[in-house]
Amino acid sequence: MSVQKEIKKITTHTLQRMKAAGEKISMLTAYDFSFARMFDSAGIDVLLVGDSASNVMAGHETTLPITLDQMIYHASSVIRGVNRSLVVVDLPFGSYQSNPSIALASSIRIMKETGAHAVKLEGGEEVIESVKSIVSAGIPVMGHLGLTPQSIYKFGTYNVRAKEEAEAAKLRRDAKLLQETGCFAVVLEKIPALLAKEVSESLDIPTIGIGAGKHCDGQVLVMHDMLGINTEFKPRFLREYLNLHEQVTTAVQAYISDVKTADFPSNAESY
Repeated sequence: MSVQKEIKKITTHTLQRMKAAGEKISMLTAYDFSFARMFDSAGIDVLLVGDSASNVMAGHETTLPITLDQMIYHASSVIRGVNRSLVVVDLPFGSYQSNPSIALASSIRIMKETGAHAVKLEGGEEVIESVKSIVSAGIPVMGHLGLTPQSIYKFGTYNVRAKEEAEAAKLRRDAKLLQETGCFAVVLEKIPALLAKEVSESLDIPTIGIGAGKHCDGQVLVMHDMLGINTEFKPRFLREYLNLHEQVTTAVQAYISDVKTADFPSNAESY
């Protein structure tokens, strides 16, 4: 009788051990069952069900319109494709900022209705009471500092954050605060590499960078960007590992041609 090898699941504790050992953490976004299953099988450490679904799945200009119900739908789909990866779900705009009770209720819904393993929220001192409330209920929280896309209308631009000393100092304080309040990790988005290095070395919890240089404890990219599904988004920090847009377009055009010329289906493809 063959004994199936037990799959070692990634937990928040695993990520802590990886940081301590100097092992980098790989993280990608996922929004559906099929891609989640592929990424999980490939060995990705963390899957983020990002509110970037608002952009790449729904076609909105910002992350703001996506609802808690929609995030729960995406997260439930992702979880069904996962055996090993840690699955983190973004709390969407409006589901945690107003008060800690709403933040906790939103987080409980995500955990109960999706089976996900953790939630993520944006901000530092401004949302610390919400973080406390969620963590005190036993729900793991990942922080997010630097460029926080839910605040895009406040920033007015997607430019690099924390280049000025005042904002850099606040980011350092916020990172420490998130750690002290119980966050298990923090995303650092689009900040100077040297600042990200300093913050990463000052924290006991892992940092996950996106446009924050190589000294973070891990990296995250949006799957649509990394796989070349998007063609219009080419930031400096993006490395495109595939040109899926071109490959899919070529395949679809070949299919159209085969249908139009009655080449498909062939006799072998008919009953």
